Parts: sequence; structure tokens; C-alpha cells
Amino acid sequence: MKMNLSELKPGQEAVISRFDNSEMILKLMEMGCVPGERVFLEQVAPLGDPISVNISGYSLSLRLDEAKHIIVDVIN
Repeated sequence: MKMNLSELKPGQEAVISRFDNSEMILKLMEMGCVPGERVFLEQVAPLGDPISVNISGYSLSLRLDEAKHIIVDVIN
């Protein structure tokens, strides 16, 4: 099932499929968000923004406005 990374719930795992904003592609790829990479949503801040994801063995904090541009395929 495809959805935005910002829509995942804590504990869900997904695979990055693509990006929907060409202006953000380089910035996201420099942070390790590349298509085909597995991503695990670790936690969400108390007010909902930012979120913490585990990708390539490290924790990455993303703002929701960044995460909404990452399209993922949910694994569980």
C-alpha cells in the first residue's frame, strides 16, 4: 500500500518508492532517503512534528513537510 512517510504510525516499516517534489529530491537523498531503502518510524514528537525514522542504521529526524514528499510502500 502506497502512502506518504508522514502518514506512517510508530512501529510501521516501509520501503521508499519515490519522491513527489523534484525540489526536495537532492536534499532527501543526501540524508540517506533513497528509493529502495527500508525505513522504520521510531517515534513522533508530542506535538506531531518532527518524526524520527530509522534508515540505513541511523536515526533521522524529519519535519512533516519533508516527510510528506516521500512516497513509501508499507511493509507492515
